[in-house]
Amino acid sequence: MSSVLHVLPYLVAAWGFLAGCYGLATSRNLIHAVGCLAGCQSATYILLLAVGYRDGGTAPVFSDIRPGSRPVVDPVVQALTLTDIVVGATVTALLLALTVQIAKRHGTVDPDELRELRG
Repeated sequence: MSSVLHVLPYLVAAWGFLAGCYGLATSRNLIHAVGCLAGCQSATYILLLAVGYRDGGTAPVFSDIRPGSRPVVDPVVQALTLTDIVVGATVTALLLALTVQIAKRHGTVDPDELRELRG
């Protein structure tokens, strides 16, 4: 049972990423596609946090303990996760703004009806 708990975050991250990719591939709406892309991005948060997790680990603050006396979690992974969240929110906002402009100019958010955008 213990080994299943160690693999569970990776399985959740893989499931979330694959579900987002499936939704992205089958989407017939640009807003839905942006949401599915945000779902794929969210799976990376779970993956990063799973990589940096340590059983019994504490915050990496060494003001009251000696370094090496207790296990601590990796602060670099936490910083990367926060950066990933900021980048994901920015990309989602930009894509939604582009979708609003497409809807204003073309009157639709269906990618199949956007014939003018084809090369």
